[in-house]
Amino acid sequence: MKNIFILALILLSAGSADAQSKKLQKATFGNGCFWCSEAVFQRLNGVTSVRSGYEGGDVPNPTYEDVCTGSTGHAEVIEVTYDPQKIKYDELLEVFWKTHDPTTLNRQGADVGTQYRSVIFYHNDEQKAIAEKYKKELNASKAFGNPVVTAISKASAFYVAENYHQDYYNKNGNQPYCRAVILPKMEKLEKIFKAKLKP
Repeated sequence: MKNIFILALILLSAGSADAQSKKLQKATFGNGCFWCSEAVFQRLNGVTSVRSGYEGGDVPNPTYEDVCTGSTGHAEVIEVTYDPQKIKYDELLEVFWKTHDPTTLNRQGADVGTQYRSVIFYHNDEQKAIAEKYKKELNASKAFGNPVVTAISKASAFYVAENYHQDYYNKNGNQPYCRAVILPKMEKLEKIFKAKLKP
């Protein structure tokens, strides 16, 4: 009897661990340099992790140098793991669209090339539908003045970027690029999305 009770406890704890892992979801965005994007999404309440990487190309295991040539077809992206009980996918999309310029094709500020394109890689039909509806509404309302050119594509192979790209802003906040480009984005984030930030 005791053994059956112990077995039941093990099965119950395994089941709850499985439910725990199932409730976290992934979102993948390309909105310019991944150093900037990572820093922004790391601050959001409900986001459990952010990984910088490459997606959308046709060369397996690309390096940063490969992607920088613009010839691999990859975009610099972030893979966001989040808890939908704390932050919804459409809220992530709102932050995505408001923290970069989605109207410039293959360009964010001084960063030019297909690797800096504005792109959403959806992981399921629900994400696709939400992203397409949101983009349509932005264009119908002329929210940005110019049309939103963000591509909405099915998620493909995600390649994690080199270690020195991970957690970049937190480790290199005093670098000139971080101070000139990322810091203003963080200040904008604080102003617009204060209620969504981690305490």
